[in-house]
Amino acid sequence: MVLSDYTKEFSYNWKLAAPVMLGMLGHTFVSFIDNIMVGQLGTAELAAVSLGNSFMFIAMSLGIGFSTAITPLIAEADSSNNFKQGKSSFKHGLFLCTVLGILLFFMVFFAKPLMYFMKQPVEVVELAIPYLDLVALSLIPLVVFQAFKQFSDGLSMTKYPMYATIVANLVNVVLNYVLIFGKLGFPELGIVGAAYGTLISRFVMLWYIWFLLKKKEKSKAFVTNVKLFVLDKLMLRKIIGLGAPSAMQMFFEVAIFTAAIWLSGLLGKNPQAANQIALNLSSMTFMIAMGISVASMIRVGNQKGLKQYFELRRIAFSLFLLGIIFAMGFGLIFFLFHDFLPRIYVDFDDVVNYKDNMEVVSIASKLLLAAAIFQISDSIQVVVLGALRGLQDVKMPTIITFVSYWLIGFPISWFLGKEEAYASFGIWLGLLAGLTSASILLFIRFNYLTKRLIKAESK
Repeated sequence: MVLSDYTKEFSYNWKLAAPVMLGMLGHTFVSFIDNIMVGQLGTAELAAVSLGNSFMFIAMSLGIGFSTAITPLIAEADSSNNFKQGKSSFKHGLFLCTVLGILLFFMVFFAKPLMYFMKQPVEVVELAIPYLDLVALSLIPLVVFQAFKQFSDGLSMTKYPMYATIVANLVNVVLNYVLIFGKLGFPELGIVGAAYGTLISRFVMLWYIWFLLKKKEKSKAFVTNVKLFVLDKLMLRKIIGLGAPSAMQMFFEVAIFTAAIWLSGLLGKNPQAANQIALNLSSMTFMIAMGISVASMIRVGNQKGLKQYFELRRIAFSLFLLGIIFAMGFGLIFFLFHDFLPRIYVDFDDVVNYKDNMEVVSIASKLLLAAAIFQISDSIQVVVLGALRGLQDVKMPTIITFVSYWLIGFPISWFLGKEEAYASFGIWLGLLAGLTSASILLFIRFNYLTKRLIKAESK
């Protein structure tokens, strides 16, 4: 094959991926706005949001990861024009995501006392607990929204979740402004105001995506007259069989980044705040890769439904190439602007916190150099993982992600992240090792499976 066999797919890949990217960026943008506005209050408040969100990231990874089981099932049903199968996949996915959202809320709500046992700064914990109470509740609308989003993606209707996320972000920005700082006659609530903004905006997001899908001819029959409690055990088992490993894959990755937050907390509030800045910036570029990953899941799922395995492999490789191109661009931006980007998050006019702010920016700028290097690894592993989900191969990738992040990455973060070693930068060297291992092993898995399918097809 020549390069044009892959690049000719870029246009359609982009058409599918771009709305998903913007939608996924929307989730991160909520955090970005929270961080910038809260950063004006002080480094302790920024560290508190970081600590509170570390619990949320774990819960969200399970909810979002589980919901991805819906997309390949819908994509396969859509390509084979099987409405009955598609509606059943959506209904059972919606039911399971609703139950999971409620369970995750209770899990985070009752896990709050753990913060006192994690040797985190006491002032940070006391600020984080009231913030987490409200943000935990937002898990319910968020995970239910994910069911609608993954269904919409499976039908290749990727722009509607994007619209819902944009509306939610506008609501969040306005509510943050008036509630954090007490504008327009509202009380000044500080970081609790940011939590109210997140909660309300996620309920708006859920309502709006349902409203949009109900109006569209292609999706209306799926999202109306849903008998949510008339369930089929076989379909429940199928979605759980796909969703549980997918949830664990995302959990293993997000958990190591969360561990980085906690390890940074052992170094003090300034390293923790710096880690939050670098994490927030790198998570935004990760959402671009996630958009390509969803496009990979949809297109591979479609080709699987059509049983066109040679085309499946060619299309998947075109998506891998697109992901690498974006990753190289973001890596270059992080490298060139590693000193400038962290300055967006702190107030240099704050005389009281000036010394702390300077330390935070100094640490964060070094972490962005590590983030610049792992952009390619991060992009490859998530796009290949999307292709494997499209193939409905979830068990072996779960083992691969566990080995990469927790048997390779975390020990390196633990040993190199101590004060006497490389401190915060050492923690991020562990992240780099984990992501690189995952990208190599997942690609080997995809390469093996697709070659085996093509060989079986040619017999």
